[in-house]
Amino acid sequence: MASAPLSGIRACVFDAYGTLFDFNSAARQAQDTLGDKWRQLSEVWRSKQLQYTWLRSLMGRYVNFWQLTGEALDFALATMQLDDPALRDRLMNLYLSLDAYPDVRSMLRELKAAGIRTAILSNGEPKMLASAVSNSGIGELLDAVLSVEEVGIYKPHPSVYRLAENRLTVARHEICFVSSNAWDAYAAKAFGMQVAWCNRFGQAAENLPEAPDREIRSLAELPALVLAVSSP
Repeated sequence: MASAPLSGIRACVFDAYGTLFDFNSAARQAQDTLGDKWRQLSEVWRSKQLQYTWLRSLMGRYVNFWQLTGEALDFALATMQLDDPALRDRLMNLYLSLDAYPDVRSMLRELKAAGIRTAILSNGEPKMLASAVSNSGIGELLDAVLSVEEVGIYKPHPSVYRLAENRLTVARHEICFVSSNAWDAYAAKAFGMQVAWCNRFGQAAENLPEAPDREIRSLAELPALVLAVSSP
């Protein structure tokens, strides 16, 4: 994808899990119990968590993300034959204080200093998001934290992306949406936002409509994409 700056950006809206917050950090912090199984558990947990958001949306059986995350963890623990209620409770509590990726704070500071509005748009339940934001110390760098709880359906439904447009009172084409989840990035582009896919994990491009405008490997690359001023 081209690296030329995006034009007319007034706000940057970020996915939370996998983009700002490291979803692997919960299981990683439980290595004293999980040992070298922590990575496999995290992968199954995350995969099932996403599957449940899509399946529940299609089934019309919405539950909040906290309950869904617990159900996905139960599946992961059962898959790995780990019957340990104390471990389950510990992992769920750790999910409330996920580590922010190292490139997050400095990037947000640079955007805010330049007058760009910033927000999170996430599947996360509001209390989960508030805890993660507080733990990472980025609250003062965000103008809004938006949850799918307001519309009762998960990404990639268009009503989720519309939340950012309505709450920030910024036209969709003036928003740069940023996600490390490719399916999320493609869906935001289909909605009409400008999109930077932060491909942290070196994934192949999706075969979906409306490819993201730009691909970056780190959020440190984002300010250069949205802050450049075109010559008149």
